Amino acid sequence: MTLRDVKIGETVTVKKLTGEGAVKRRIMDMGLTKGVQVTVRKVAPLGDPLEVTVRGYELSIRKADAAMVEVQ
Repeated sequence: MTLRDVKIGETVTVKKLTGEGAVKRRIMDMGLTKGVQVTVRKVAPLGDPLEVTVRGYELSIRKADAAMVEVQ
């Protein structure tokens, strides 16, 4: 399952990042690293982006990037 598939209000743990190069580095710089807990707060009216809480702050992430974050 990826972060893109998580329902609003659910809390999950990051298992793996599947992106490569600069994209993976950017996702890690936003705080999405292995083992961190993420809560999905909102989804924009048209479905993109997602707003998540990670490490105590709100983060908006595109669905394309969220699909690269495997969670459990």
